[in-house]
Amino acid sequence: MAVTDDATKTPDPAPASAEPDQGAEVDPTEAPAPESGTWKDEAPGSSTVAVPVPVASEPLAPEPARGVAAWAGPLVVALLAAATYVLYSVLQWRRFESPSWDLGIFTQLARRYAHLEAPVVTIKGDGFNLLGDHFHPLLVLLGVPYRIAPSALTLLVVQGLLFAFSVYVVGREAVRVLGALQGTSVAAAYAVSFGLVGAVAAQFHEIAFAVPLLALALVAFLRERWWAAALWAAPLVLVKEDLGLTVAALGAVMWWRTRRRTDVREPLLGAWLALWGLAWVVLSTTVLLPALNTKDQYDYGSRIDFAAIVTHPWTAVTLLVDDGSKIVTLLMLVAVTGFVGLRSPVLLIAVPTIMWRFYADIDYYYGHTWHYSAVLMPIAFAALLDGVLLARRSPRGWLRRYSLAAAPVAVVVAAMLVPQLDVARLGRPDDLWAPSSRAVEARGLLDLIPEGSVVETDIGLMSYLVDHNDVFYVGNADNPAPDFLVIDQQGGGWNPAPSDIAQYAADRHPGTTWQVVYDAGGYQLAKRTG
Repeated sequence: MAVTDDATKTPDPAPASAEPDQGAEVDPTEAPAPESGTWKDEAPGSSTVAVPVPVASEPLAPEPARGVAAWAGPLVVALLAAATYVLYSVLQWRRFESPSWDLGIFTQLARRYAHLEAPVVTIKGDGFNLLGDHFHPLLVLLGVPYRIAPSALTLLVVQGLLFAFSVYVVGREAVRVLGALQGTSVAAAYAVSFGLVGAVAAQFHEIAFAVPLLALALVAFLRERWWAAALWAAPLVLVKEDLGLTVAALGAVMWWRTRRRTDVREPLLGAWLALWGLAWVVLSTTVLLPALNTKDQYDYGSRIDFAAIVTHPWTAVTLLVDDGSKIVTLLMLVAVTGFVGLRSPVLLIAVPTIMWRFYADIDYYYGHTWHYSAVLMPIAFAALLDGVLLARRSPRGWLRRYSLAAAPVAVVVAAMLVPQLDVARLGRPDDLWAPSSRAVEARGLLDLIPEGSVVETDIGLMSYLVDHNDVFYVGNADNPAPDFLVIDQQGGGWNPAPSDIAQYAADRHPGTTWQVVYDAGGYQLAKRTG
């Protein structure tokens, strides 16, 4: 890889009349970088306080990629990522795998939006407006693709394409900072990062829209396009209520980065962005969500014991490392930055997400799987790139040299993690590629339910029923008596599953009678007869 070395150049002498600025305060993150070598002091009163001693072998930065090289590598990686994400989702869909009920919930929401209706999601409860669960009005955009292709699989494809677009955004910036080879390699590392792969495997969630918005905002931040960064970050408050904290953190870091810059026209833009994010957190959790919630409350506020943290403030730190899963997640997050991300304040933007996850009393928030780390990936890789830029300007020679090694370290870490992630299933012919042993039975059950039926079900076949039926979840009380009740004894989330579905249905809905019309492969279907 070619590098640019300007160490043989010497600065032009300052005019003799120039006076040194003895009182100026220098920010090491904003001061001009030493070109290479060690420093020597000039005589007192000189206009140049320090100059570098040239060392011709000191590497600085790769030559910038130009023309096709600036975008071809990231584009190829993004296309391969899109194909991989969509392929994984299609194979998972074909195998009737249902990691959770969220795909069914968001499919019901998309179906309502596609018909210009309020997002009433009966899976959450009869008449339940999903905007009272989490604040995500930006998901109205799902209505368009769902209207074109009304299937839960459409949401999985949309998510895969959004993630792949973020791969291209991050990859283009990586090439700009690192050169074509290293930049393209970093784009590939980002594409298989644990947060994105985990989100694909966990099926659709609202953060699908947050990932590309964060990538665009952070790239604009790295390029010092402050207004663009603010405008891309601002809509994150409409994706999920907790992302207002992420917006506030980005605004705070932006303010810190620009606070002493005389060339910034809007020095308080970061502060205003932080205020915007905080205002939406307060507005959504205290006003909007309770107003739209059937219980007049914010359902997730009780998952964090704020009183205990206030009265025992040391737990604010200990709760971040009191579980092995938390430590592993933190180490993985730092490792994918090539460790140089620790030098960048950009990594602080991840703190709000880490805090609400680790302070909550929900174990599966802690780990690196599922979708909870997806929004951390653009932050981590932006911190990697920013850390490299800062390391290049460091007065420490070893750190400047490491600036060329940080990206390869991040790529190696990402490659080492791949066998442990869900994407590795694509490399096992007897896993994701193999048809489900119960696929025939699942299709047989679905064929017996007429379109437009009211169906009560567990999570097993929920996502396959929501496109053409009104679906309720068996875990909710006070559901209306359905036309059909479906149980997946093996993958429906039971512990244990009912053995007599007809009796179970009659017990849930007193005064009704039921007939078992299907029982095969662990799937049971009961039809209401009276």
